[in-house]
Amino acid sequence: MSLRRRWSGVVIAVVAVGCSVLPSPGSGRAAAVSSATPEATAIGVDVLRRGGNAMDAAVAISLALGVSEPAGSGIGGQVFILRHAPGEPAVVINGSTRAPGVIPGEVTGADLVGRRAATVPSAVAVLDLAHRRFGSGKFSWSELVLPAAKLAEHGVTMGPFRQAAVLRYAPAGFGDRGPALAATLRQIASGGAEVFYRGDLARGIAADMAANGGWMTYEDLANFPAPVIQPALEGSYRGYRVHTLPPPAAGWVVLLALNMLEQAPLEELVTEAGQIDWMATALRTAHTTRMENPVGDGTQNEGRLRRYTSKEEAAARHAERLAERHVGSGETTHFSVVDGDGVMVTVTQSLNNYFGAKVAHPKFGFLYNDYMREFVRGDASHAFALAPSALPFSSMSATILSKDGKAVFGVGSPGGRRIVSAVVQVTSNWVDQDMGLEAAVAAPRIHVVPETQRLFVETAFAPPVLSPDLLLSLERRGFRVVAPHTSLDRRGLSPYFGGVHAVSVTVNGPRAAADPRRDGVGTVIQLPATSSAAPCSGLKL
Repeated sequence: MSLRRRWSGVVIAVVAVGCSVLPSPGSGRAAAVSSATPEATAIGVDVLRRGGNAMDAAVAISLALGVSEPAGSGIGGQVFILRHAPGEPAVVINGSTRAPGVIPGEVTGADLVGRRAATVPSAVAVLDLAHRRFGSGKFSWSELVLPAAKLAEHGVTMGPFRQAAVLRYAPAGFGDRGPALAATLRQIASGGAEVFYRGDLARGIAADMAANGGWMTYEDLANFPAPVIQPALEGSYRGYRVHTLPPPAAGWVVLLALNMLEQAPLEELVTEAGQIDWMATALRTAHTTRMENPVGDGTQNEGRLRRYTSKEEAAARHAERLAERHVGSGETTHFSVVDGDGVMVTVTQSLNNYFGAKVAHPKFGFLYNDYMREFVRGDASHAFALAPSALPFSSMSATILSKDGKAVFGVGSPGGRRIVSAVVQVTSNWVDQDMGLEAAVAAPRIHVVPETQRLFVETAFAPPVLSPDLLLSLERRGFRVVAPHTSLDRRGLSPYFGGVHAVSVTVNGPRAAADPRRDGVGTVIQLPATSSAAPCSGLKL
């Protein structure tokens, strides 16, 4: 089966991308969804229209993204979920994958290819728990899984970003896996998470690993620890409460960067030159602090976390100039949902790099992740040292801002370490610059790589913002300014700088914004469903 027929990889999507939709006028409640594909957003909207809550929609969207944006996530990867309900503490479903329980004593980078690059997937277990614990009860597990199966059966029409990703990174034979993936999803729909971890799918995964030199076993799947529901990591920023992901994810790095930005006078942050100056310094210090002082397990390092995310720590580290030692990579996806009751859910999920290990199960059709590449080898004392059943390094940073006990802003991004940079900048745009949600998401971004002192600047940002005086100032402080170009760039915006899918709640109701760097769509609908959402028009809020 050709790539075109099943995945429409050479057909430009006819829907608009990077936009949000206003609800029809009315007195009903409203809800909002923003995700990386129009197909996943539409599925989430349908769940909400039919009475589902934010978590019902999130489960369906997550699985749909694994089909419609296969470069970024899937049932062979990991999922982190952040949930905030009015008047309740924000919680996280920690969906870290784990290394196999038995691995060789010495592992080289050359070993970590194909199936040996895969950690034990968490995605199905996380979504199952999310549905059971936080679903509305109006949708069965099967009803939330089957829309993704139907997408795999019928194929999707890919937008420009997904086309380019498939053509550049997809493994051979990728376009032929749709029917197999659809059948697998139908098995999961009928058999639940149990079939993936202890049933026929688990046995089939173990057999594929054994036949092809992989390390994952049936025991790894059958004994995979249940995902943990834990309190969100919390801080504050200019009057908002900040809720984000605890380690092994990177929410604490977001808090550190925001704490440093909070020291900046607003009159400086509202100028583009001042924003770049402060942002570059905050990001350089935050990224460096993480690499110099990694935190692999927040439950065992609570004191260190409190110190790293304190306002005093931010002030102390603001002037430091350190060298970063570890380079994280990765490609991911993120989506955000807010329902008519004000429950906000933001989800980051991934296979790690584009298309993960670039190997699909030959019978089941899903791609294996390559998170084994995110461990540190040769240093047993490192927080992310490669070891049996260890948790891999992750830059996931799904974040929610709340005020007076109500969620008002949800954000997250793909992009490895650039996730932290994107989340911090979009948050600052929305809070400090008082930008509308779409403008905050679409604004050009930067990213800092401290070990080389490079300051990556999106080409749309470069002229005329980077004046000779600003460039000189940055260079004097050690930054080497670079404007990267990739084949995936569009209109001066690059997916290198992330793919933010955000929602907000204002006095005028919820809003949704999708990143113009990708193929996503944000939609706002009126509840109850007295009228359908209008086609996405690119209207700027």
